[in-house]
Amino acid sequence: MENKETFIDGDSSPGCRKTSNSTEPRCVSMKSDQSIDNPQGFTGGRTSTDLSYDSRLAQSTLKSNLMKKFQCLYEGTVKQGNPTLLNEIYTELYITESESGEINKEHEVRQIEIQSRRAATEDTPVKCSDIFRPLPGQDKPIRMVLTKGVAGIGKTASVQKFIVNWAEGKENQDVQLIFPLPFRELNLIQDKKLSLADLLHAFFPETKEIEISSDEYKVLFIFDGLDECRLSLNFNVKLCNIYESASVDMLLMNLIVGNLLPSALIWITSRPAAADLIE
Repeated sequence: MENKETFIDGDSSPGCRKTSNSTEPRCVSMKSDQSIDNPQGFTGGRTSTDLSYDSRLAQSTLKSNLMKKFQCLYEGTVKQGNPTLLNEIYTELYITESESGEINKEHEVRQIEIQSRRAATEDTPVKCSDIFRPLPGQDKPIRMVLTKGVAGIGKTASVQKFIVNWAEGKENQDVQLIFPLPFRELNLIQDKKLSLADLLHAFFPETKEIEISSDEYKVLFIFDGLDECRLSLNFNVKLCNIYESASVDMLLMNLIVGNLLPSALIWITSRPAAADLIE
């Protein structure tokens, strides 16, 4: 597996409002798992027009529901006060990508100090919408991305923006389905035993008529907030059937390692201290 790190230099608010410029970068690192089994690049998949009528209808409903859920941000306590449209206040974070094969377990404040001294020549600019696209000269597509950064830097806001752009038809339209599954919500069902199909139908009932296991669909799973995970994360049990019941942590781990839906894309966000749970 080839590892890469990405550093985001941006606002310490949730990635949305411009503030005074700072010379000290705030760090988000991104580690990528590349798989030769996927189509080259992130734009080679089928578009929505290639899908059946029922599939297009389900996809349209999913996009509409995700728009309703993620198009707004709230100041302070979640869902209190007046919501603000994400598209009106979001500031594109500056993401750069560089090679790294090491697991960084340093204190988060220390990480900021270290990354502020990185030479600019070590990094390559990458747009958030392009995080699954191989860099020039790379011949292996990216299957999994791990985004690491201190609290409040804008990881969740970047996830929301990625989803909203997709739902609006602006970016990554070769992806037919996006399933955001925050660890905070997965914690609530950690004691349940169910299949991956059942889990998806519970969170996204509009997709019940879609055969997720089919190669017809290019799917992206987004697991936001690994640092909030209360699951045991067991890598030792192999599971390949999306209709076979198992614990939630087993489903998650088999998705990550590629036993379940090996062609699916995976995006995980985390604070640095928790990232070694899966590295």
